[in-house]
Amino acid sequence: MSEQVQETPDLYGAYPRLGDEAIATLARHGERRPTQVGEVLFREGEPCPTFYVVLSGKVAVVERYDNEEHVLGVHGRGRFLGELGLLTGQAGFLRAVVREAGEVLAVPVNELRALVAREPDLGDLILRAYLIRRTLLIELGAGFRIIGSRYSPDARRLREFAARNRVPHKWIDLEEDKEADQLLHHLGFTPQDTPVVILRGERVLRNPSNAELARAIGLSVPLARKIVGDLVIVGAGPAGLAAAVYGASEGLATVVIDAVATGGQAATSSRIENYLGFPSGISGGELADRAVIQAEKFGAQFSVPVEALSLGQRDGYYVIGLDEGKVANAHAVVVATGARYRKLDVPRLEEFEGEGIYYAATLFEAQLCLRDPVIVVGGGNSAGQASIFLAPHAARVRLLVRSDDLGKDMSRYLVDQIERNPGIQVLLNTEVRELIGDKVLQGVVAENNRTGERREIEAKAVFVFVGADPHTQWLADEVALDDKGFILTGPDAVRAGGDGERWDKPGRPYPLETSRMGVFAVGDVRSGSIKRVASAVGEGSMAIRLIHEHLETGGLPPV
Repeated sequence: MSEQVQETPDLYGAYPRLGDEAIATLARHGERRPTQVGEVLFREGEPCPTFYVVLSGKVAVVERYDNEEHVLGVHGRGRFLGELGLLTGQAGFLRAVVREAGEVLAVPVNELRALVAREPDLGDLILRAYLIRRTLLIELGAGFRIIGSRYSPDARRLREFAARNRVPHKWIDLEEDKEADQLLHHLGFTPQDTPVVILRGERVLRNPSNAELARAIGLSVPLARKIVGDLVIVGAGPAGLAAAVYGASEGLATVVIDAVATGGQAATSSRIENYLGFPSGISGGELADRAVIQAEKFGAQFSVPVEALSLGQRDGYYVIGLDEGKVANAHAVVVATGARYRKLDVPRLEEFEGEGIYYAATLFEAQLCLRDPVIVVGGGNSAGQASIFLAPHAARVRLLVRSDDLGKDMSRYLVDQIERNPGIQVLLNTEVRELIGDKVLQGVVAENNRTGERREIEAKAVFVFVGADPHTQWLADEVALDDKGFILTGPDAVRAGGDGERWDKPGRPYPLETSRMGVFAVGDVRSGSIKRVASAVGEGSMAIRLIHEHLETGGLPPV
């Protein structure tokens, strides 16, 4: 008699068991199927068009690597299979194999999406479980492998791309992993060939671009050579995502592009605690994932990574030039490209970027500095959130603030939490002047900007949150900018140089409209915006109402 397969306990809420009522609801939209031992329900590397609920028997979720199966979980009656990629259309990282014969309920994913829209409690249960599963996969290092040197800029680029897109992967460091050389030799590569990416233990990509890696793992939906739609949104941070949800839900043919990842700078926030409707907080990554699924439900099309290179106007359309020679034409454009992290003005900074100097504090970075002393630089909310998040992981967190008042640029609730946290030490009037270390960061030289006194502070990682510069270079002279490069909107934009005599319609320009009629700027990239997630979301949704008014009054003026 064969040994009975044991079900994996649900320790984190990732594997909830559906009740009879929920199963009956799902059954009306799917079909029951018998299963046999060894049957594969879905495979890694392929999108799964079916949502499975185990009715009887057992199903194991496994990762195949080097021709071996590594069991990540076993599930019995009432549990459902899959993870976040099932809802986003992304190729899966795992396979499901029947271990005990029984029966499953198979529901087409399209039916599932429609169902969860009508059954919010069931939909939230499934989505929450999938989000937790994605986090667990990232923590376990499941998914594809990146092999390379920690000192390689391309290796850092690939790791950052995977982390920013919240894609499960494992980093294999040539300097740390003794088996890395053996693995490379087995694949027919040398250390000089790195970085390399190994997919499903068999396919190898040598130093792929971000776009090549995205296509290989099924992350992006390739855009056609030419896209024509009602609305193109450039940038998928909170403002762009809000515009996508409202634009698509209100019937606009909507395309969203981003050069790196959905979520923007907010996705690097470990926990946003002052966002309306989430009293216990929500991570930036989870907020982004939920928004993407919501926008796609209404028909928005996402493509990441795709970079906007230019903005022009032709034949009554705005024309956005994209990389790889592609273009997107639209009656209206929302620019939500946000801002890029500002860097410390210290020697040797590039030497340690990605290996000691970080511009985000997520679980990925926290694992790199586990039980090590760290420094957070900055006095705004991002720095405060990072300090609180890192405190349970690091040996000690020192928060270096240039001003003499922690509450000057930081929300009161964060100041209170920091002051109560014994793991965080705040150093006011303090700035970083030098980085200490030979290949590996060991600490910094910090200076008190009032007394001039300098001291060495031990740190294996420095997290930098000192503001950002707008990502507007691609716009050239097409829209009016302020003296810091942020996009002017409303009357300020027209005064700075806009469409002149074309602004002859009542109420124009609209508050979020740039110096080009029909082009709107929202979020951090807009001059005078409030740098908060809630305000970015508000501007993104408000822009759609203004775009409807713009289209109803004739759209673009004649060229």
